[in-house]
Amino acid sequence: MQESPKYWKGIEELENSPEFVKGAFTEFADFLPVKDSHGSSDATVAPRRDFLKLMGFGIAAATLASCETPVRKAIPYLNKPEEVDPGIANFYASTYFNGQDYNSILVKTREGRPIKFEGNPESPITRGGLSARAQAAVLSLYDGGRLKNFAIDGKPAEKDLVDQRVRAALASTTGKIAIVSPTIISPSTKKVIAEFASRYPNTEHVMYDVNSASGLLRANGGVLPAYDFSKAGIIVSFGADFLGTWLSPVEYAQQYVTNRKVSRDKKTMSRHYQFETALTLTGSNADVRVALKPSEQGEAVLALYNLVVGGGTGATYSNEQLKKAAADLKAAGNGGLVVSGSNDPAVQALVAAINAALGSTAVDVANPSLIRQGDDARMARLVREMNGGQVGAVIFYHANPAYDHPLAEQVIAGIKKVKTTVSLNDRLDETGSLCTYSAPDHNFLESWNDYEPKRGFLSLAQPVITPLFATRQAQDSLLTWAGNPTSYYNYLRNQWKGVLGGNFQKAWDKAVHDGVAVGTASPAAVAQVAPAMDASSAIAAIKSAPKAAGVELAIYEKVGVGSGAEANNPWLQELPDPVSKATWGNYVAVPRSMAVEKKWEQGDVVKVSANGKSVELPVLIQPGQANGTVSIALGYGRTKGGKVADGVGANVLPLAAMRNDAIVYANAVEITSTEGKSPIAQTQTHHTIMDRKPVVQESTLKQYIENPKEVTEYETISTPDGPQKPNKVSLWQDYEYKNHHWGMAIDLNSCIGCGSCVIGCQVENNVAVVGKQEVINRREMHWMRIDRYYSSDAHKEDFETKGKLATYEAMEHPSDNPKVIFQPMLCQHCNHAPCETVCPVLATTHSSEGLNQMTYNRCVGTRYCANNCPYKVRRFNWFSYYSNEKFETVNGHMFTDLGRMVLNPDVTVRARGVMEKCSFCVQRIQLGKLEAKKQKRRPQDGEIVSACAQSCPTQAIVFGDMRDPNSRISQVLRREDGERAFHVLDAINVQPNITYLTKIRNTEEEVRNA
Repeated sequence: MQESPKYWKGIEELENSPEFVKGAFTEFADFLPVKDSHGSSDATVAPRRDFLKLMGFGIAAATLASCETPVRKAIPYLNKPEEVDPGIANFYASTYFNGQDYNSILVKTREGRPIKFEGNPESPITRGGLSARAQAAVLSLYDGGRLKNFAIDGKPAEKDLVDQRVRAALASTTGKIAIVSPTIISPSTKKVIAEFASRYPNTEHVMYDVNSASGLLRANGGVLPAYDFSKAGIIVSFGADFLGTWLSPVEYAQQYVTNRKVSRDKKTMSRHYQFETALTLTGSNADVRVALKPSEQGEAVLALYNLVVGGGTGATYSNEQLKKAAADLKAAGNGGLVVSGSNDPAVQALVAAINAALGSTAVDVANPSLIRQGDDARMARLVREMNGGQVGAVIFYHANPAYDHPLAEQVIAGIKKVKTTVSLNDRLDETGSLCTYSAPDHNFLESWNDYEPKRGFLSLAQPVITPLFATRQAQDSLLTWAGNPTSYYNYLRNQWKGVLGGNFQKAWDKAVHDGVAVGTASPAAVAQVAPAMDASSAIAAIKSAPKAAGVELAIYEKVGVGSGAEANNPWLQELPDPVSKATWGNYVAVPRSMAVEKKWEQGDVVKVSANGKSVELPVLIQPGQANGTVSIALGYGRTKGGKVADGVGANVLPLAAMRNDAIVYANAVEITSTEGKSPIAQTQTHHTIMDRKPVVQESTLKQYIENPKEVTEYETISTPDGPQKPNKVSLWQDYEYKNHHWGMAIDLNSCIGCGSCVIGCQVENNVAVVGKQEVINRREMHWMRIDRYYSSDAHKEDFETKGKLATYEAMEHPSDNPKVIFQPMLCQHCNHAPCETVCPVLATTHSSEGLNQMTYNRCVGTRYCANNCPYKVRRFNWFSYYSNEKFETVNGHMFTDLGRMVLNPDVTVRARGVMEKCSFCVQRIQLGKLEAKKQKRRPQDGEIVSACAQSCPTQAIVFGDMRDPNSRISQVLRREDGERAFHVLDAINVQPNITYLTKIRNTEEEVRNA
C-alpha cells in the first residue's frame, strides 16, 4: 500500500531541531520581540506600531477562540411549583435571631433561592426595620464553611451511626448532662429541651451571652425590663449603646427617633445625655456626651441617684452635665428614663431605683423583654464542674465558649475531661472541633421555629429553601435522642394549638403568612437568678468595688461583626464601623492625649496585657475616648470560623475581668509599644468639614423654635440683578420631566449612622467585597457610604489671631470630645450632572425620569466621570472581583455556584474596567412601573422604594416620585423648603435630586459646623 506523502512547514520541522520541538508545544512565545529592530535600550518600552500589531493579532485570536462557546445546560421545570414564576420574586415571612439580635423579616426568593431580606412591617417590635447584621445574614446560608454532614471526631459519618452512639453515650452517662446555648427565645425549643431533660433527668440547660446582661437580670429579680424610648422626654444612658448593640437596637432606634423628628408642626425633641468610655453609635447621636472611665461609672450612677432620689452615700464623681441631667430628669418625672450598659448588678439596681422614683412610663416589667437570659454565674459554675469531672456529657447548641467566653482556656480544658461531647453548631468551630460528635443544625432559612422576643409578642420562622447539605434541625436531633419520633414541625404546630385556639388551621396559616402573632403569649421559662438587689446593698457594693489603677480597658461590641458568630460574613467585615470608619479587624482605640504622650502614631502595633494574657493590635487615635482608657472590640481573632473570619484581628475577651462569677467588660491593663506596624483599613480619613456649611448643616432646637427659616444657611450667587439662588444662574438647559421624577430626602435628625442602608444596598445590587488592602488603597466598592464628621475647636474666626494656615491645620483636628454628625452619601442623580458631560462614550446619561444612569457595556473605564464628580460616589472596578483569585477569600461567594445563589439576577455583576454607582435601584423602579401598568394605573406612593430606604430602621430616607404632589417626598420638600431642606454643594449648581434636612440638636450650647 502506497504511503501518503508527508509535508513539512519548513526545514526546521524536517530536521526536528530542539528549538522547533520546544516551540511546537508553546502556543504563544515567552516574549514578543516588538523592539528588536528599533534599538531601544529600555526593556519595558515597545514602539506604538508594534504594540498595535500585536493588539490586532490578540483581538483576532480572541475572536476565533470565542467561537468555541462553552456548553451550559439548563434543567427545565417538568412540574413547575404553582407559586413559582421564573423572573418573579416571592416573599415569605420569617424571623432572624442569632442569640442576641432579633429581627422580623420578609425573605425575598428568586426561583427558590433566598437573595435578600426586608423588614417585616407587620411586626410590632421591629416595625419593618432591619439591622445591618440581619441584612447580611442571608449570605450565611451559602457559607462554604458550614458542615455538610454529620461527623465523628471531625470525620464524615452517617446520621444513624451518630444517633446510635449519642443515645448510647447519654444513656450510660452518670454525671451531669449540660446543654449550653446562648439565649433561646423560642418557647417550643425550650419545651423540646425540657422533654429531653425529662428523658435524662440529670440534664441542666445553661444559657450565656457573649455580651451579657446578667447584671441587669439580677438587679431586676430575673426580669429584663422592656424599654420604650418613645415615651422618654429625657434619656440618660451610662454606657448603653442602645442604638447600636444593646439588647434590641432596631426596636429602640425606632422609638428613639420618634421624639427626635421635628417639623413646623412639632417643635419638640427629647434630650439625650450619654456618659460612656468609648465613643459609641449612641454617644455619637447624644445631645450631651461626657467621657468617663469604666471605674467611674458606678460612682456616676450613685451621684445621679443622690441627686434624683437622695439618701445615698456621698459619691466621689461630680460633673456639671450630670447635675443638669438630674435636674432635667426630675422636671420630666415619669417622662424620664435612665439606662446602663453595665453588667454590674449593683449599678443596675441603682438605675432601677432611679426609674422607680421617677415613675418612668418608659420601663415595663410586666411584659418584659426576653432578648437576654444568660446567667454568668451558672456558666462559670459549669466550667468548674467540667474541670472537676462532674459533667458526663455536654451538648453545645449554637454556643462557642472555647472562643467567646473569658474563661475559654478553662472551657477547653474542661471539654477534654467530659466523656461525651456533642456539637450542634453549623461548623467545626473552636468548640465544635473539640467535640466527639457533630450533628450540624440547619441554617435558620431551612428551619421551622418560633420566637418570643417580648412577653406576649410571638413570631415564626419558616423554611424558604430545601436544606442544602446533609444537616438536621437541632430540635429534631434533641427529640430523636430523647426517643420522640415526632418531627419538630409537628411538635411546633402542637404547641401553637394551645396559643392560637379556635379554628387552628386558619389561625396558623395567617400566623405563617404574617410572620407574627400579636396579643398571644406562651409560657417562657426565665433564667433562675438571684433576687433583686436593694439600693442600700447596691451602694455598699459600689463603694467596695476595687479601684482600677493605670490604664483601663473597655471591651465593646461592633455594630457589624458583633460577637464574632458571623465573622465569616465578608459583608460585615467590610462594613465600616459607624464611628471609626475602620474595616477588617479590631484595634486599640486611644485618646489623642495618650497617643501624644506615648509618641504613638496610628497603625503602630502595641501589646495590651491583663490576666496574664495579651493581644497585639494597631493603635487608632479616637476622638471622644476617655482619657486614661483604651477600648477594643470583641468578635475578632477567630481561628476556626472560616476562610474570611480566621486571622482577622485579635480576641480580646481573655482580657475581660471576672468578678463574683460575673463578666466585667473592663479591666486594668498594661500597654507596651512594639516595633510593628499594621495599617488600619478606613473608608474615611478626613474627620471634619472645616466650617464648610455647604456640605452638612446643623442647628439647635432653640434656634429652630425661634425661627425655622434661619437654621439653614443658603448660598447665593452675585449677579447684576443682585444675589440669586445658584439654580437661577445656569449655562444648562433644564430637563422637563413629564411622567416621573424620582428623588430622595434624607433627614439628618433621623439618621443614626447604623449602616443598615449600606448593607441593604450591597445585597440588592451585587456590590463586590474587595478586602483590607484594597480598602487601604481607597478602592472600596460600596455604592452608599455614611460620612461621619466630628466637630472641631478651631473656626474661621481664628484667622485674625492665629493666621489662616495655622487655623486651617487646627480645623482638620477633631475636638477631644466632639459632636458627631452622620450624612449618608450616594450618587446625587444631578439634573446638571458633571459626569454626563465628560464621558466620551455616553456610558453615563440622564434619563427622562431624572436618573443618572450607567450603561455598563459602553463604559471603557476612562474614569473621567469619577474625576468630575464633586461627591466622589462613583466606584471603579479595578479588578474582576468575581474571577480574580486574589479576591477568592474575601469575595468568595461570587466564585462558587453555591455562593452565586445569593446574587440578585435583576442586577448585572460588573466586569473589570467598568464604572458603577447608585442607580436609585432602577430595577425596583421598573418592576413597580410594570406592575402598575398591568393594572392600568400609575404607581402609588410607597410601592417603589429603594433598598436603602426600605432598610432604614428609623425611616430617615424617603424615596419617591417628586412629580406626584401627594407623595411623601413631595410633602416633605414642600414643608421643609426654605427651612431645613438643603442640597450638598448647592453653589456649584449641579441640582441634585437628593435633598438633606438640617440636623437639629436639643442642647443649650451653640452648634458650630466643623
